[in-house]
Amino acid sequence: QVQLVESGGGLVQAGGSLRLSCAASGLTSSAYVMGWFRQAPGKERDFAGAITWGGGGWSADRANYAHSVKDRFTISGDNAKNTVYLQMNSLEPEDTGVYYCADREWQSSTEVSDWDYWGKGTLVTGSS
Repeated sequence: QVQLVESGGGLVQAGGSLRLSCAASGLTSSAYVMGWFRQAPGKERDFAGAITWGGGGWSADRANYAHSVKDRFTISGDNAKNTVYLQMNSLEPEDTGVYYCADREWQSSTEVSDWDYWGKGTLVTGSS
């Protein structure tokens, strides 16, 4: 019943910005985490960041990020729409890849195998 759908990918010049969305449905836990991962061409899927849901809202102060995207990417959530966003600024060619959102309960994790549900991804291409 859980469904995650990403959107917002595209082609962006170096230094540009994109905002990705992850629309979630069927999530009934009282506390869960929504994460973002990315997979560059020829590389493994890696953790980008995550945000925690609790107490009826997203906790931006408990969001965490990979060092490679910290200070450039920001995760936020829309409580009413059950949507999580990944705002990406100062994009570089190295940010190119398929971006996935994922869900698990209670705690964030950087390990792909720890996450219970996945979207199908959206492609982001940073051009030089």
